[in-house]
Amino acid sequence: MNNKYILLWLEGPLQSWGADSKFGRRDTLPFPTRSGVMGLLLCALGASGEQKELLDRMARFRQTVISYARIQEYKNRPSEKKEREPLLMDFHMVGSGYNDNDPWETLLIPKTSEGKKAVGGGAKMTYRYYLQDAKFAVVIEIPDDLTESFVYALQHPVYDLYLGRKNCVATEFIYQGMFQDEELAFSHADILMKGKNLIQDFKVLEGEHEGDMNMTINDIPIQFGPNKKYRERILTLVYL
Repeated sequence: MNNKYILLWLEGPLQSWGADSKFGRRDTLPFPTRSGVMGLLLCALGASGEQKELLDRMARFRQTVISYARIQEYKNRPSEKKEREPLLMDFHMVGSGYNDNDPWETLLIPKTSEGKKAVGGGAKMTYRYYLQDAKFAVVIEIPDDLTESFVYALQHPVYDLYLGRKNCVATEFIYQGMFQDEELAFSHADILMKGKNLIQDFKVLEGEHEGDMNMTINDIPIQFGPNKKYRERILTLVYL
């Protein structure tokens, strides 16, 4: 049985791919996580709940990411300088400004796990970080017997598809084709890159390889649903 490779193109004004942040500070990595991409695929399928069997099966297959940047231009002459946008920090006050004498507004005020008022009135500060104007090609190895289901779902998604968080809307078609091998998939990504006047920025490889940075992140999902569980993955970043 020959596995296939699906090319996803993730592009939008905002993206956010967290791996370990919770509560008040929601960071983002500079590239799509495996858990975020699997969440996108399961949204397309309409597969809710824990999905432990499917996640366990998909964890065996490779995911490779290439990040792209705009080419800065001077007097209409292309330059090899890559233009990266800084992170955007979005500050929120959650639960402030509600009238605790109004029974409906009271429902919107954060409470303790016992349902009581929190100390300080329940208002919470949150800091949420986003990538701006980011563009990624993600190639995912898919078992042959699941390819047709994933391809159809990406073209006819059951739930909304978003780039890490629900407010991160894609501005390009996410599904860009199914290919017989990874090299063909990235060849098609190169065509998209040239048409958009982009340049390769860095590549994210699974496992330990020669590169600029090795890192371990906790982003392989083994259970979704209310009680999410993940395990670690070793990555190598290679700047291009």
